[in-house]
Amino acid sequence: MTAAPQRRPARAPGPSPARAVAARTLERVETDGAFADLALDAELRRHSLSPRDVALATELVFGTLRWQRYLDWILAPHSRRRLPALDGRVRVLLRMTAYQIACLERIPAFAAVHDAVTLARGAPGVAEYVNAVLRAFGRRGAAEREPAPPDDPLEALATRASFPTWLTARWVGRYGAAEAEALMRASNARPPLTVRANTLRTSAGALAARLRDEERALVRAAPLAPDGLVVEGGGEPGRWRAFVEGLCVVQDEASMLVARLLEPAAGATIADVCAAPGTKTTHLAQLMGNRGRIVAFDPQPARLARVTEATARLGVTIVETVEGTVEALAPGWEDACDGVLVDAPCSNLGVLRRHPEVKWRRQPADVAAAAGRQRRILGAAAGLVRRGGRLVYATCSLEPEENEDVVRDFLDTRRDFAIDAPADAAVAPDAGGFVRCAPHRHGADGFTAVRLRRV
Repeated sequence: MTAAPQRRPARAPGPSPARAVAARTLERVETDGAFADLALDAELRRHSLSPRDVALATELVFGTLRWQRYLDWILAPHSRRRLPALDGRVRVLLRMTAYQIACLERIPAFAAVHDAVTLARGAPGVAEYVNAVLRAFGRRGAAEREPAPPDDPLEALATRASFPTWLTARWVGRYGAAEAEALMRASNARPPLTVRANTLRTSAGALAARLRDEERALVRAAPLAPDGLVVEGGGEPGRWRAFVEGLCVVQDEASMLVARLLEPAAGATIADVCAAPGTKTTHLAQLMGNRGRIVAFDPQPARLARVTEATARLGVTIVETVEGTVEALAPGWEDACDGVLVDAPCSNLGVLRRHPEVKWRRQPADVAAAAGRQRRILGAAAGLVRRGGRLVYATCSLEPEENEDVVRDFLDTRRDFAIDAPADAAVAPDAGGFVRCAPHRHGADGFTAVRLRRV
């Protein structure tokens, strides 16, 4: 929907800082294959933006990426050239401006178009082309903006929901058209900001009171996670005094359930074999009362350093970082752990709310490739578990190939393990013992987890 007509104030020649940062970020994602969150963080560090501009830049980047296919569809009738043939910068400027006009109510169309034209200046004729396309697009009302949909119902659904056709077909085949559409639209929604209270230093209630007082934020308890809070307003979490003092961690509510499945006891020896960046590692320490031992494996030194940074900020002292893959390190830790967490690298198709660029990069073969790696990691991690110990396998994916199929194959070869479904999990396990969160059902990121016991 578009805003009511407004008087046009005098504008400075330059574009708004928020749109300039968003355009540069989107260009890096489009042409360099950068991850949107990392590219945006890098741009924000290079520029001093107000909190309002940071919020706008963030909305433009992630909203444009979520609705990319839909935006291309409604832009196409206004361009004499096919959008895929355009220069990457021109393409992202058109998409970003169409997103503002079509999806954001409070953005004046003339301001969005002006900044796009200004940012397009450089090569001869480019700014004029951008101006012509966007002004023609802006003249269309909401009711007449969409062209005729594709004849194929699957293509029509994928276009309107802004998803790749292959993934739409996969989800329609598994869930049916209505639920698949609900999942896709929930995966395009803005995710809430959720934080986990660091109960080594505070309580969820005390943290909520502090965020209301210091940051003027609206805070409510997360429905699924006992230590979780949903926060609205308050600006960037990294600038909160409570964050700097180590009282909280930014973490999705679904992610907060994974460490709890392991039920680590104080004094236990626990391994987190895919530990970086340390969010679940520090949650394990928190659940253990910072008593016992946690070994955190990761093959990348830079990512392992983030585990060390997280433990220092949160006051966690029981984590020992170990560089390397679990496949290489497992022989030295055979039968040594009371519990092992495998938060396996995966397709990330469950966290598209936060990483929308992923859906435009993944292909069907990527799911199978991820599953192959997951089998190797799970098989190696099992060697760390003592008799009677627990093993939690989790992915931020809803795809069966990465979850049920991997675990089934594992149990076929390791008859000394069995599924140990929790009786009191916040999300009840299904008939197979798997705990599953989905954006359209729980309002949280998509994840799948299962708890196993060495019997």
